[in-house]
Amino acid sequence: MLTCPRLAAVSGRPRVIASYHNHTTWSDGTITVAETLAGARHAGCREVGISDHYVARPDGVLVDWSMPLDRLGAYCDALRALGATSGDIALRVGLELDYFPENETALREIAAAHPFDYLIGSVHFVGTFGIDSDANDWEVLSTAGREAAHRGYWERIAAMARLGIYDIAAHLDLTKKFGYYPTSDLSAEIADALDAIAAAGMVVELNTAGWHKPCEDAYPTVELLRACRARDIAATLSSDTHHSPEHLTRDFRRGAERLRAAGYEEVARFGRAGERWQEPLESAYA
Repeated sequence: MLTCPRLAAVSGRPRVIASYHNHTTWSDGTITVAETLAGARHAGCREVGISDHYVARPDGVLVDWSMPLDRLGAYCDALRALGATSGDIALRVGLELDYFPENETALREIAAAHPFDYLIGSVHFVGTFGIDSDANDWEVLSTAGREAAHRGYWERIAAMARLGIYDIAAHLDLTKKFGYYPTSDLSAEIADALDAIAAAGMVVELNTAGWHKPCEDAYPTVELLRACRARDIAATLSSDTHHSPEHLTRDFRRGAERLRAAGYEEVARFGRAGERWQEPLESAYA
């Protein structure tokens, strides 16, 4: 049985389509929260989460795809206000909070200071190297540099999980985005990361956005999902929407097929303030 400090057993819930990993004009999305809600109704969703980027680099360099760092309180207040009037759509307040090992104290304070329904943990930087910014960044690296980036990514995923503040592990194996794959054996690092995710009671997402990136493969691979399932790590479906409300459930049926191939029969759902439960996989798509 899946366990988690923030897990609440909930029965009697209607089966609904939900989409939790979505970005709006609060960060690097080009659609508003209101447009996202309208898209959710059209897609048949009854739960939709907003999880805009919050990226505080330790070196102080501002990231243009993050929300302004002084706007987090306003973001939470605005989503709560909209949620109170969203009618038949349950609006969940999330955040994609980038992990940096140097910022753990600040990350804990952010998690404790605001009433998030869930936190998505992600790693987009290994040191100052942006792993999903530009293919040219990978191209100019030496072979050793690429291997260090892959290894550092998984080491940071493990540390992120051990911090104990996150609910969802975002787009595992993101380092494959531009088609640069590791050539050395990282099985120990990957196993350590997945063990940490399991110990933290986190959920792993099947992120369908990868099918529309140069790698042409969802995050993560079915092999990684099988390793997650073997550790009893719960899963959810995400589209990582940025630019169109029509993408809220993009490739969810295809994603469900991958989850089923990895041995999953249920998906995780999120309620208010960390409430979590499981529903049959068939409820994840129209």
